[in-house]
Amino acid sequence: MSMFAAPGAYDRAITVFSPDGRLFQVEYAMELVNRGATILGIRCSEGVVLGAEETVDPLEETGSSWKIFKIDDHIGVAIVGLSSDARILIDQARIYAQSNRLTYDEPIDVEVATKRVCDIKQLYTQHAGVRPFGVSIVIGGVDKTGSHVFGTHPSGTFKGYKARAEGAGREIVTNMLKEEYREEMSLEDTIKLGVKCLVKALEARQLPPRIKIGVIPSKTKKLEMLSDDKIEGYMKELGVGK
Repeated sequence: MSMFAAPGAYDRAITVFSPDGRLFQVEYAMELVNRGATILGIRCSEGVVLGAEETVDPLEETGSSWKIFKIDDHIGVAIVGLSSDARILIDQARIYAQSNRLTYDEPIDVEVATKRVCDIKQLYTQHAGVRPFGVSIVIGGVDKTGSHVFGTHPSGTFKGYKARAEGAGREIVTNMLKEEYREEMSLEDTIKLGVKCLVKALEARQLPPRIKIGVIPSKTKKLEMLSDDKIEGYMKELGVGK
């Protein structure tokens, strides 16, 4: 009898579908993502905002843990899940971005960079002896077609969003975004919405309000990380994180 006929064998190999059409290893990877720190991406006509919870161990050196990374000047990502898996995908995305500049003498489109990353993710769902990447990446950027936010799945699926949240606080953040997001929002208002969403998600889990925010304005098309003092200023203005 084949080993795949045994009960429960479907979750032992990434290449085998269960009788009801599921790939359990991909679902397990998604469960890992759902337990991670909350991240978000929000786009508006004036640019893109990326945000992430910052969980720091008391013995960990400040600045040694990152959730927001730069792919190119005009593209940033927020990650949730296994940072080691994310590092490999981010390195590949950076190579693609620089290769595009060398080949075509122009910045890579945000969707093209996203597709390249998801092609790698999808490849690791088809072969025996490997596992899916245990990470979801929210990719945001500004290119010649405007501002964009893409959400990616461990399976290699990606979709474009006006606003997207992943991680443990995704339900709280998504509900807030549905209620308060407006396409005509300014970049300043979009930053405030991102700060408010992340702080509320942390407060709901009784965690300290430690967050990081990255901004890509349409004018400069360059990723800028907001200082802790500036983020605290936004929190005071909004009356959150007390």
